[in-house]
Amino acid sequence: MAKRATQYVVVDAFAGEAFKGNPAAVCLLEDEDVHGADERWLQSVAAEFNAPMTAFLSRTLNASSAAPAPPRFHIRWFSPATEVALCGHATLASAHFLFTAVLVPAPEEDMMAEFVTKSGMTLAAKKVPAPVPEKKTKAFIELDFPICEVLVDCTASAGHELPSSLFLNDGLKVASVHRTSITDDFIVELSSGKEVVHVLPNVEQMKKCAGRAVIVTGQAPPGSAFDFVSRVFGPKLGVDEDLVCGSAHCALAPYWAGKLGKQKLTAFQVSKRNGTLYLELDDANRRVKIQGEAVTVMSGALLA
Repeated sequence: MAKRATQYVVVDAFAGEAFKGNPAAVCLLEDEDVHGADERWLQSVAAEFNAPMTAFLSRTLNASSAAPAPPRFHIRWFSPATEVALCGHATLASAHFLFTAVLVPAPEEDMMAEFVTKSGMTLAAKKVPAPVPEKKTKAFIELDFPICEVLVDCTASAGHELPSSLFLNDGLKVASVHRTSITDDFIVELSSGKEVVHVLPNVEQMKKCAGRAVIVTGQAPPGSAFDFVSRVFGPKLGVDEDLVCGSAHCALAPYWAGKLGKQKLTAFQVSKRNGTLYLELDDANRRVKIQGEAVTVMSGALLA
């Protein structure tokens, strides 16, 4: 498919240093619209990278507007096994790539980009000041994503299509089970954040779930810097554990905001590489702001 070398980077998203957070590959297609690209080639590239997610970008013209509009790009996301409808960490990685290597340098307050998905959904990203004083010298990116509604309480339902042997731990205390919109995930709340840390997933059973992925979450311990913790398992996508999942927090933000009575929350994903997400709910517009850091760890060109 590629008529010339295709520029790519690998970025660790939701991390302030390399080899933390969640890696994503980002490829910029200069010669064609990614929404019309050869899907077999896109999936083959994602499988070749074998990163949790690969994002493909192509430029698009902004609609006419009286005011200057931010640069706009088409975006698609592929795991090593399949295309997905929404991915937060690979969008953060894409914005980081654009802001550091592609777009004309601009004052930090003017550094913005928009992304148009295959379904027509528009996402936005911009550079923002660090959300906490101890990181004031760091560059952060804020994503503007749609809220994923927490639709169905499945806790006592026999028909929610969630296998009973989801975890290998004995004696886990499940507080509630819900299903989300847009991403079609299950949220399983455990009685404590400590239980989330020690969850042993039954990957084969999770492959039988009706939804996309299983989000396991719990309230953070009192006195910690976080409001809640989580882990995300997506073996159906070819990713047994998603190391830091931005899209999961489109549902976790309203879920925990309702439980804790807070519009601003700090979340910690307790995977082996871990990552911190700073969240703010915009109920009026049904959006969630997700802030995080990112680091480029590799760059090059695809020749195939």
